[in-house]
Amino acid sequence: MNGVQIPHTPIAVDFWSLRRATSARLFFLSHMHSDHTVGLSSTWARPLYCSPITAFLLHRRLQVSKQWIRALEVGESHVLPLDELGRETMTVTLMDANHCPGSVMFLFEGYFGTILYTGDFRYTPSMLKEPALRVGKQIHTLYLDNTNCNPALVLPSQEEAARQIVELIRKHPEHNVKIGLYSLGKETLLEQLALEFQTWVVLSPPRLELVQLLGLADVFTMEETAGRIQAVDHLEICRSAMLRWNQTHPTIAVLPTSRQIHSSHPDIHIIPYSDHSSYSELRAFVAALKPCQVVPIVSRQPYQDYFQDSLSPRLSVPLVPDSVQQYMSSSSRKPSVLCLLLERKLKKPRTQGVVFESLEKDADQSQAVSDSTRVENESLSGNLQKQPSHHPVRIKQQLFTDVCSKEWDRAGHGAVPFPESRKILTAPLGFSLHLRSTDEEFLSPETGEETGVRPHLVPRADNDGSAASGNPSVWRDQDLPRPQGSEAVPLLTPQFRGLALKYLLTPVNVFQAGFSSRGFDQQVEKYHILAKSTQETTTSSDPTLQL
Repeated sequence: MNGVQIPHTPIAVDFWSLRRATSARLFFLSHMHSDHTVGLSSTWARPLYCSPITAFLLHRRLQVSKQWIRALEVGESHVLPLDELGRETMTVTLMDANHCPGSVMFLFEGYFGTILYTGDFRYTPSMLKEPALRVGKQIHTLYLDNTNCNPALVLPSQEEAARQIVELIRKHPEHNVKIGLYSLGKETLLEQLALEFQTWVVLSPPRLELVQLLGLADVFTMEETAGRIQAVDHLEICRSAMLRWNQTHPTIAVLPTSRQIHSSHPDIHIIPYSDHSSYSELRAFVAALKPCQVVPIVSRQPYQDYFQDSLSPRLSVPLVPDSVQQYMSSSSRKPSVLCLLLERKLKKPRTQGVVFESLEKDADQSQAVSDSTRVENESLSGNLQKQPSHHPVRIKQQLFTDVCSKEWDRAGHGAVPFPESRKILTAPLGFSLHLRSTDEEFLSPETGEETGVRPHLVPRADNDGSAASGNPSVWRDQDLPRPQGSEAVPLLTPQFRGLALKYLLTPVNVFQAGFSSRGFDQQVEKYHILAKSTQETTTSSDPTLQL
């Protein structure tokens, strides 16, 4: 387990053993890798703070109830209470950790001073330009990712390691390529390889959903015969699998990792592409921050006082306010006033979403509302009656809570009519449309309003400022123009597309099509034009390269 309960505080990060963290009341998750989620499951029943992308993955993969997930925007500061009445507060700021999708560093500021928890991270100099760190504030305690904190382990940069992988694949032009990965991480490497070699990258359905959520280029598919590069689980890369793959087609495998792994087959290549900071990068990071103390996160990794020459004088142990002490010593099962307020917020009606069901299943029960005025009067009076069906689509509106709606249906009363102010949606042929409470929103700790990952579904911009064409599921608003070259993938009608994007429902036809050839060709052409321009600029600026 790579997590910690911060001493003299009610804060726990990546630490999910309630039996050992008896005084923890505020729980934070840095990212979704399994070594940071040990003990976290669908039974978790306490508020948990994380980034929006991690919130989505946490609910989707571990089935943690959204009732407990608090999604905090990355790059913003958030004020959270440290006691039951909010007399003592702290500020927490989330910063991108450059490790995997949704991974963040936490900067905590409060009575305890300033604490930076990096989680797993790959250092880049741009991190020091973060507004929360740029002001030159003193870091009292730095919880540091020490995975590669070994002077004997020399790692190349991610850019250099990526070039090594490109050169390896270029030496095997007729081979299929298997890239062994964990379930989360290195998606941008796959994107780079697809553009470099002008081929589709084959992904599993969960990872395809993830790259669409991230807004990466439209170069991924589930069609196994579509491209020569395929991402597989790292455990699949073994001698028996290589023998099996090479029986049907020449195949090489790449394991992009800094771990010391023995290759069991001559066609298995280990490239030191790492999502963790190298020793030299850690030295540069600590030297720039000059914290008062450094605490290693990975307990199993040997650690010495490598940073002693970069530390500031240590401060005394902070005094814990009385209200915080009472909060930490109170029964963890006892609901606080703040929890009761949040629960009250949760009881408000939820935003309506869409669910498609088979038309054949409910064709004999399909109904529609014909007179909106009559419906409004009946809904006000409580005289709910069945309406004659004039369209092969059954439309249902939840006017009450989910429980009430289910009880009404079980009683055999049929569809619940809705007021005329509600826009009537038309379902595609072969589907019946239901409106029901969506399950893809999370609670904002500041406002108590529901929030989700939607604000982060913005396609990445190119150098000219235009958005890169990508999967249709990454565009935020239904009235935005579709990227040129993506017409090969049919979309739902505008009203359904807006709802599908808002609630992160990937249209079935997108998964079936998987890719669009015209959009792929345009993105590959743009990638190579940019690479050629960069190479010419480098050559012209360095006279030695012209010789």
